[in-house]
Formats: sequence, C-alpha cells, structure tokens
Amino acid sequence: MVMQDMEQWMHKIEQWMHNIEQWVRQQPVEQFYAALAVLIVTFAFFAVLRLLKPAKSNTIVLAGLSGSGKTVLFYQLRDGSSQQGTITSMEPNEGTFMLHSEMEKKGKLKPINLVDVPGHSRLRPKLDEFLPHAAGLIFVVDALDFLPNCRAAAEYLYDILTKASIVKRKVPILILCNKTDKVTAHSKEFIRKQLEKEIDKLRTSRNALSTADIANEHTLGVPGEPFAFSQCRNKVTITDASGLTGEVSQVEQFIREQVKP
Repeated sequence: MVMQDMEQWMHKIEQWMHNIEQWVRQQPVEQFYAALAVLIVTFAFFAVLRLLKPAKSNTIVLAGLSGSGKTVLFYQLRDGSSQQGTITSMEPNEGTFMLHSEMEKKGKLKPINLVDVPGHSRLRPKLDEFLPHAAGLIFVVDALDFLPNCRAAAEYLYDILTKASIVKRKVPILILCNKTDKVTAHSKEFIRKQLEKEIDKLRTSRNALSTADIANEHTLGVPGEPFAFSQCRNKVTITDASGLTGEVSQVEQFIREQVKP
C-alpha cells in the first residue's frame, strides 16, 4: 500500500515537472529572462537585508557605587580569581571572553563582552557610552555596607531605570547584592525593600523625572501606588553573590539568559 502511494506521488511530481517545462518553453525568451531577473533581485534584496540587520548584542554592563565590588566580580567572571580586582578602577574595564566556568565549552558558546563602569560620580557619564548596546545590566550593591549607601545607590539606580536607552529597549537588569558571604551582610529581600522605598521617595522629589535623562520624561511605577521593581517596563530581578569567594552562579545564569550561545 505504501509503495503504491509513493509511486502515485512520484507520477504526479513527474507530471507537474513536465507541465512546468512545457509552460517555460511556451513563454517568450524576453519574458522568461525578465522573470528570472526579478527573482534574482528579490533574493539579493533579502540577502542584503539580513546582513544589515543588527546582530543581538553580547554586551553586559556592570554598574554600581564605587567600592561595591564590580571590579572583583569582573575578574572572577573572566579568570575565576578575584586577586586582580582589589583596586578601585578609574577607567572602564572591558573585555570579550568566555566565562571562566564555561572554558570547557569554548567554541560552543558565544563570548560575552563585559564592561565594568567606574562607580565614582564624576565617571558615571561613561555609562552612557555602553548602554545603547547593552544586552543586560548588572547593578552591584554592597550588601555588607548597604545602609550608609542606600540613598546613593537608589539615586544611581533611579537614573539608570529612567534612561531612554534602558526603557525603550527594555534592557533586563539584575540587582546583585554582593559580599553576602559575610555574616553581617544584609539579605537581598531587605535590600530590595529599602531600595524600593528610597526610589518611591525619589519619584516624588524629582517629579518622576530622571536628572540623567530629563528630556525623555520616562516615569517609574504606577501613579498612586508605592513603587515596586515589578512595575518597571523592563525586567528587574535581584539576587545575591560573592565576587570574593566565587559564588557567582546566579550572575552567570543571568548573563547567559541575555547572551545566547
């Protein structure tokens, strides 16, 4: 039965091919070549369009206050060691590499371009150079010395969350509570709640405008409701880690979610 069906299909295909051949023979040569030219131009157009289409970015940006541990995290992700990251950076650290934990899979996964932007207030404008190309942003918070820096961290994070380059492209953000290997470090839930409270105050005091990108007038949250990160247009998640001890699996997972193989 199967063989008979196959033979019938083969016979039909032969008939179709014969009919197409006869039709082509009946067409004027000029018309045939014109149709062929249109077909070639169409294929060329779509080929060029595909080449011009921007490839998905592999850039992940590290931001946060000075001393939060961004540089330690940078070297931990790249080398599996924190030894080179003990000095506060004054210039952006940038490198394209495979995550250290993925070295055995080299050639199978897409390298990441990791940028560590200095946290000093005078150097933060450098962040704007990288945000338009960012596939994701990791905002590093010092969980050990959080309370004295809570307001400053919230202000910096507020400015990032209201930037046009973040809002329009819905860049995913990971709030990383660093140094949680220490006993006196604050939990990620405590840090989340405190940051939300401070950002809620900033919404009122700044009239829902970011001083970093005031012309774009991007607002945060829902009017009349307390601010929560879940209200942001882009996805904002929070986790904990320790760049010093190498407990960075959640960071690596976030990076791979944004930079696919």
